[in-house]
Amino acid sequence: MKLKDKRDSVDVSRNMEDKGSGGFDLSSKFWRVFLVIVAVLLIFAGPTYVPYLLVDLLKVDYAASAVSGFVLLTIGLVLMWYLVRKRIIV
Repeated sequence: MKLKDKRDSVDVSRNMEDKGSGGFDLSSKFWRVFLVIVAVLLIFAGPTYVPYLLVDLLKVDYAASAVSGFVLLTIGLVLMWYLVRKRIIV
């Protein structure tokens, strides 16, 4: 009876692990690299190229494009801070 109980608890823990692996898994090397690249693009391209493209190509007001660049920079910095806190970036 005890052996069967141990097997059941192992099966339950495996099922819980399987359910958690279907989404956003930071232990995956792909997601870690992807998030670092996204953070770097947001930090560097967000406040430089995006406002330039908005003003020149889409003829958006300069203030709106500057605000959008600042928002992208802020999102990139928050993402980088999150990655450093989770020890993805050491």
